[in-house]
Amino acid sequence: MNHAELKLLAKRPPVVLAVLLVIAILAFAGVTRLVNRFREQQKALARHLFEHGEAAVASGNPERAIENFRAALIYWPDNFQGQLTLARALRDTGRTTEAQTYLLGLWEAKPQDGAVNLALGRLYAREKQVDRATQYYHNAIYGEWSANLDSRRRDARFELIDFLLAQDALVPAQAELLSLASVLPANSDLHLQVAQLFLSAQDYGHALQQFQGVLQADSKNAAASSGAGEAAFQLGDFPNAKAYLQHALQIQPENAEAQRRLDLTELVLNADPYARHISQRERDRRIRQAWTQAGERLNQCAASRKISFDSAPGPPWGSLHNRWLTLKPKIERGGGDSGLMDQTMDLVFDIEQQMAGFCGSPAGSDQAFLLLRSQNRKDVGQ
Repeated sequence: MNHAELKLLAKRPPVVLAVLLVIAILAFAGVTRLVNRFREQQKALARHLFEHGEAAVASGNPERAIENFRAALIYWPDNFQGQLTLARALRDTGRTTEAQTYLLGLWEAKPQDGAVNLALGRLYAREKQVDRATQYYHNAIYGEWSANLDSRRRDARFELIDFLLAQDALVPAQAELLSLASVLPANSDLHLQVAQLFLSAQDYGHALQQFQGVLQADSKNAAASSGAGEAAFQLGDFPNAKAYLQHALQIQPENAEAQRRLDLTELVLNADPYARHISQRERDRRIRQAWTQAGERLNQCAASRKISFDSAPGPPWGSLHNRWLTLKPKIERGGGDSGLMDQTMDLVFDIEQQMAGFCGSPAGSDQAFLLLRSQNRKDVGQ
């Protein structure tokens, strides 16, 4: 074998290797392309199954939806949003243990994700676990959202407040409302919603402030006017309650609830012997009317319970009746006794409070006197 042949042979292995390497690369690229195509087909099938599942949810068939969601995750097991969708469906059909497993796994992967935390908050709210629900709602409020950050956080806090109110957790609800009110944009609808929630949470002072703010922006807002009237009424500010309720009825005359509240407010104002700037004659008339009304309430309640004042009834019946009789000559004589008003109204308040316990909540003038009892009265005529 001559030198040229040896030289040619020596060059062949690298050529062969190069050719084989090119073939391998092409084959690998082809396989990769096939694998990717297969994966894309799997994801497309998964998306199709998710769409069917969402349609089943919309049509009120949650069991079919769960089947579709589970099948979709077989083809796309690492789909974060798909797992979240399945967890929500499981939660909403009462399968809380399985839903919790999914959601806590997602939370461990993305503890700041707002949607996951909101789903967990709703799960624990469904179970009426106030502390845990509040924890995850807070995580959602301060968590990360892909879009509409402010509205998502605001909606989560509204939802938390509704949950707390449903659990009669008024103090935590009031705290959440204060936080929410401090960041609200200048939107009358939102402020009206918050005002009504303050009313439900029995924080009447902040409710009134919110209603007043709405009325400053829109003086013809009937809901804000009636809400302000209710808040003022609950605060014992009956003159302002009357003004707000009258304004609400000017805007919306058919508002039956505002009319009922206005009627009671006027009963309170017209029965109040402590009212400023009324004549002594009118004050005496109101004291006499209060004494008479309380006596009727006492007699009616005693009769309904078959109690006779002629047979020395036990407390509080006998003592209340004796106090009422003792005042009779002073009431008939009228003014001149500077302590008569306080003495009479103390008896009236005691009768109304005691009878409310024995015979149920009062109505009309009796309810008005009970409401007057809650007010702190100052010196007359100031």
